[in-house]
Amino acid sequence: MQGAPLVADHSVPGARRGIVLGGGGVLGGTWAVGALLALEEEFGFAACSADILVGTSAGAVLAAMLGAGVTPEELRQRYNDEVVQGGPLAGLSWNPDAAIGGHRPGLPRALAPGSIRLIGESLRHPARVQGTALVAALMPEGAKTMAGVGRLIDAVSPMDGWSRHEACWIVAMDYETGRRTVFGRPGSVVAPLASAVMASCSIPGWFAPVDIGGRRFVDGGAISTTSVDVVEHAGLDEVYVIAPMVSFQTDHPSSAAAWLERRWREVVTKTCLAEANAVARSGATVRIIGPGPEDLEAIGANMMDTSQRRSVLAASVRTSSVAWRGATTVIATGR
Repeated sequence: MQGAPLVADHSVPGARRGIVLGGGGVLGGTWAVGALLALEEEFGFAACSADILVGTSAGAVLAAMLGAGVTPEELRQRYNDEVVQGGPLAGLSWNPDAAIGGHRPGLPRALAPGSIRLIGESLRHPARVQGTALVAALMPEGAKTMAGVGRLIDAVSPMDGWSRHEACWIVAMDYETGRRTVFGRPGSVVAPLASAVMASCSIPGWFAPVDIGGRRFVDGGAISTTSVDVVEHAGLDEVYVIAPMVSFQTDHPSSAAAWLERRWREVVTKTCLAEANAVARSGATVRIIGPGPEDLEAIGANMMDTSQRRSVLAASVRTSSVAWRGATTVIATGR
């Protein structure tokens, strides 16, 4: 797949920066840890110092961790099953595998669509509801919960409060309207950080929706796996997009499941580039990396297969520095 044009430029000292962390299940989040490590090495600034942190699904967990002051190296230690030496994660026994309750969705709560209201909204206003949102509405409500992830977020951030970071934005989808909600952004729905992250991670059909203020919310990836365009008017100079479901070069898997997954990546990549183009038109330099062939071989077809976590992390640590050096940099078009 062809990416956007490439530009050889570098991070500017004093620039206003944003980091956008996309969704992609347990393995996508694991791959993103290596990408964060390489980002700091290649561009010379601490990830937690970015002016805006945006997270969707697995990326929401990482955004919340960075907002709490957890470093990429501490994340690498945790995701590699090492003892975390310092920082907010020191002494915590949180297990990324146990938090999702296995790599299969399990039986649904009921054999009925998860959101009748969203289905009705799509019939009344078809232009307002994206196709992926409608698919999410048709999925039965999952029986598993993100409670383990919520406990982790509460352990490293103010209990029932928001992030210590001034602009940690967590993306979810309103399960009644199909509209994107950016928790933490001024003017948005107020919620505890743990609830927002749980909502952002609640894959329809796999996990139960999260109730916030009397409304139900699910995985923001039902609208966009990256939501780069939420920073379009944020006045940023540089935007770094770590997108586990975006690939500009893929492998050649033999299994049908992996082949279908790679075809879906093509759709996601086009969407991400369109969102990035909107941000680039505002004057920001937007750099995007996603898993390459070596990473994809380690990931396989099931992004929730926790047994592959350490091999995916090792691959990302090897590949991400080179990926950032050749990162797809979006040049604005259609001004």
